[in-house]
Amino acid sequence: MRLMNPRASEVERVDPNALSGRAPTPSALGSTRSPRRASVLVIVMITLLFASFALVAFIERATNDLIVDQREAETRRLRREAYSALEVTLAVLEDFREVGGGLHSPAEGWSDPLTWAGYTPTEERKVEIAFEDESGKISLPRADAQVLSRLFQSWEISQNDSDSLADALMGWMQRDYTYRTAVTPDYDTGAIPYEPPGRPLRSFHELAAIAVVREKFYDTEGRPNDLWRRFAGAVSLLNFPKPNLNGARADSLVALGQYDLTAQQNLSDYLAGSGAYLAQGPGYFRNVGDAARLTGVGGNANAFGTTISALRITVTVIDGQSRFRLSAVVTPRGGGATAVTATATSTRTRASAASTRNTSQQQTQQSTAQQTAAQAAQRAGSDTKASATIRDLKYPFTLLEIRENDEIASLPPSPPAQI
Repeated sequence: MRLMNPRASEVERVDPNALSGRAPTPSALGSTRSPRRASVLVIVMITLLFASFALVAFIERATNDLIVDQREAETRRLRREAYSALEVTLAVLEDFREVGGGLHSPAEGWSDPLTWAGYTPTEERKVEIAFEDESGKISLPRADAQVLSRLFQSWEISQNDSDSLADALMGWMQRDYTYRTAVTPDYDTGAIPYEPPGRPLRSFHELAAIAVVREKFYDTEGRPNDLWRRFAGAVSLLNFPKPNLNGARADSLVALGQYDLTAQQNLSDYLAGSGAYLAQGPGYFRNVGDAARLTGVGGNANAFGTTISALRITVTVIDGQSRFRLSAVVTPRGGGATAVTATATSTRTRASAASTRNTSQQQTQQSTAQQTAAQAAQRAGSDTKASATIRDLKYPFTLLEIRENDEIASLPPSPPAQI
């Protein structure tokens, strides 16, 4: 008797297509393989997606790095050209200075120094030179309260407000200054107490810390306004005796020279070669006495000089779409302008330093004398040649400031050369 498996009908089923010789149906073959194949495809697609993102990110990073390297290399090449053009410009200026007894104005003939010297830029680049007489502005370290008040009044600020602004500025720049108006600075009672530096401004951004001034020169959000820009363009932070009348701005003519509008216009026309002086072209003064016939008896011509104390030279090198800008402020060696180098020292620090200096001076005198003798003997042999080279250089100008590219954008705007 044959026993039959009760589950044989389920296990040993025969595909009807196999008996008839036809191919098995797809459902019969792929019923157990389709989920596995789909999961593999998903994994492959995700892998390719992440690989694509990584490749794109790498290409972008590599492109940025290449651009940065290219710009740095181009900047280095253009920088050499700019400094070469600057040296040629200074050489031309020195020739005119020796012949004319000083630099007075580009009207002397040095407005295009590269052409004068026959300078040819390399690799067909273009080099442009621009000048700005920094000593045509008011020297802030030399200005007094009356000059500053007249300057502010010429901007249609009331006399009371002008006097207060001038008083606040002088109190910030001069130690132990006696205020002449009702200005009462409260620097030591603020959220962050501080003391006035007692020295001329080193940066126009110091104006934000000066009482009364910050309310006038900054908007409600603490940003410099038009008055700030006008002040920064009218005064110079450099120290020089007298502004150059040949490059004097309208603000200088009003605040220092106290010239009326007619005198200002006559001076402007003469220097620019316009108006009644159109036929003669741009002119310049060799002494302030020559300006008297244009200004009349009014004004204070003695407040001006006629030579340049500080000259800003801007060099622009153009090579296709690439540009490099160099700005340098130079002064003739000996008797020119100087930068503010004084440091701010509080009253407490000065008192402490005085007592400390008295006690430590005796202790250091002996050791200083001994060290000086030893160092002098050591330097005698090694520095003789270098010192001789420096003395023989006789560089005709002193660099007071030098800026490149983006640093130039931080400079305050320049006002119009004349009214």
